Amino acid sequence: QPTHTTPTTPAHAASPCPTPPAARPVMDAENRVVLNVGGIRHETYKATLKKIPATRLSRLTENLANYDPILNEYFFDRHPGVFAQVLNYYRTGKLHYPTDVCGPLFEEELEYWGLDSNQVEPCCWMTYTAHRDTQETLAVLDRLDLDTDKPSEEELARKFGFEDDYLSGNLSWWQKTKPKLWSLFDEPYSSQAAKVIGVISVFFICVSILSFCLKTHPDMRVPVIENVTVTTPENTTAWTLDKKATNAHEAFFYIECVCNTWFTFEILIRLIASPNKFEFLKASVNMIDFIATLSFYVDIILQKFASHVENADILEFFSIIRIMRLFKLTRHSSGLKILIQTFRASAKELTLLVFFLVLGIVIFASLVYYAERIQANPHNDFNSIPLGLWWALVTMTTVGYGDMAPKTYVGMFVGALCALAGVLTIALPVPVIVSNFAMYYSHTQARAKLPKKRRRVLPVEHVRAGPVIPPPKRGGGPNAVRGPGPKMGKLVQ
Repeated sequence: QPTHTTPTTPAHAASPCPTPPAARPVMDAENRVVLNVGGIRHETYKATLKKIPATRLSRLTENLANYDPILNEYFFDRHPGVFAQVLNYYRTGKLHYPTDVCGPLFEEELEYWGLDSNQVEPCCWMTYTAHRDTQETLAVLDRLDLDTDKPSEEELARKFGFEDDYLSGNLSWWQKTKPKLWSLFDEPYSSQAAKVIGVISVFFICVSILSFCLKTHPDMRVPVIENVTVTTPENTTAWTLDKKATNAHEAFFYIECVCNTWFTFEILIRLIASPNKFEFLKASVNMIDFIATLSFYVDIILQKFASHVENADILEFFSIIRIMRLFKLTRHSSGLKILIQTFRASAKELTLLVFFLVLGIVIFASLVYYAERIQANPHNDFNSIPLGLWWALVTMTTVGYGDMAPKTYVGMFVGALCALAGVLTIALPVPVIVSNFAMYYSHTQARAKLPKKRRRVLPVEHVRAGPVIPPPKRGGGPNAVRGPGPKMGKLVQ
């Protein structure tokens, strides 16, 4: 068999001595850093953490209290799931939002690590900012005061501005009575007595509205008869009875007197016992209550002193403000509060809806006016554009009274376009309003099911940082320590 020989290389021609294999990992280990976040270890390069300066991770040194020299790692007692996205931001320069955490928690973690929350990628921005809309909704519900729990005495004292007297125990008789009166007449669910007062108030509101409506029925009115002198064909004078007018039955007056007596008593008590007189008078429901109650007394004065004035019946039109007392039921129904708040929150959508309707009404009123004049049309209902505005309004809103209708083919085509445009114009903003109502209602139902008393979380007590103890030497000497060395105290950064 042939033999193979390996040529020998002269010593002077040998290549330079390569770096020992053990040297490369040692140099690479010096450039790496271990981060223990919430029990999960992450390993990365120090240069990676230097990519975003002026942040917590870019200023890591071994002198920090949360550095463990035994394990050669930094410990942070923070959320490990969020930190994965934070470390990925250092690696790739793109900050994504984890969908398994709440928005405020993500913001707190970013603030801790010294990062800007506005650097979230556009693909995650809508999901990330959804919690801000939720927080705004919860703030609105807090202002609506939908909670039915009875506040504590300290909260009442803080609300009425005599917290110092309550803490010192120097409350006067009026200071003790005023919150009770306010809760009795303004918070229907605060006690059984308040519920009774609320039922009485609702009863008088319903009776007042019912009386206001029934007294206009012909069967509920009494004719006003007067004697009239007439001249007969024989040139003699005779007396006859003539119906001059009709008035509401006298019983309705007494019913309104009783109801308005209660309304006057109620609003005076609430005004006297209110925590803030200016805020009380500024509330829209209270303003309606004031005006409606005042209109009753003004109506009595006008009937007594101005009944002989011509067209005095027009003044009774202003008594329609009493029908607005129905808004007082918002104090007893959370659903009405949510409905009113829905219209407030949807003001932009409602304004947009009205703008589109007005734009379409003007356009189609002008089109149908000229379309009806193209052909011979002896029964033309559109003699002017202002008349066409009424037709366009009832057509776009799909009411269609039928009092005006196009007769020509061109006018019918314009009418078809007007009806289709009205359906689309009204249908587009309505889902936004419905979603606002569903959002407020769902949050209200969720708040009602939450426990009112939460468990207190004690604050974290930081461990005092002691002197840095170097790791003990290991070996066979008399002072050698067997087993794991002592760990230094950690201080949460």
